[in-house]
Amino acid sequence: MAEPPLERAEDFAGVPDGFDRLWTPHRMVYVGGQDKPKDSSAGQCPFCRSPQRPDDEGLIVRRAEHAYVVMNLYPYSPGHVLVCPYRHVADYTDLTPEEVIEVAVLSRQAMRVIRAVSDPGGFNLGMNQGRIAGAGIQAHLHQHVVPRWAGDLNFMPLIGRTKPVPVLLGDTRAALAAAWDEHAGD
Repeated sequence: MAEPPLERAEDFAGVPDGFDRLWTPHRMVYVGGQDKPKDSSAGQCPFCRSPQRPDDEGLIVRRAEHAYVVMNLYPYSPGHVLVCPYRHVADYTDLTPEEVIEVAVLSRQAMRVIRAVSDPGGFNLGMNQGRIAGAGIQAHLHQHVVPRWAGDLNFMPLIGRTKPVPVLLGDTRAALAAAWDEHAGD
């Protein structure tokens, strides 16, 4: 005889199934579209607005001439940063040569600084170009620099049965910004 279906949230509590759960309810705002731009204009773009604020308010870690490094508001792991050109441009092929170089240099420097501050085991680097490729904000190109640790995220909660330790974005931004000059290199 089949068991009756579970109908209430409390029916799930305490039911062992061999998996630790990774609960990230803060990401539902992003998934639901609440903080996404209403259109693709620069006026709606968070990557155009952030540099107009003081670094601590805009979560900016480092500014350069053509691009900057900012904390991801919905990080996959502690220290997840984005490298963005200041210019409101959607496609990598539309970057100027100077922007391409600076995005690459800042990504490399971010990796060095994150290593010095939190010693991750590796990194995921990437750009999602277009909605079908997973770009949450399509109108303004951004490079993800995601630090990774053994058993941290994505498939790891299922395979490694571990949970990430949350760190406040402001605290992480301050630590990375403070370490930049010493550890970024060229």
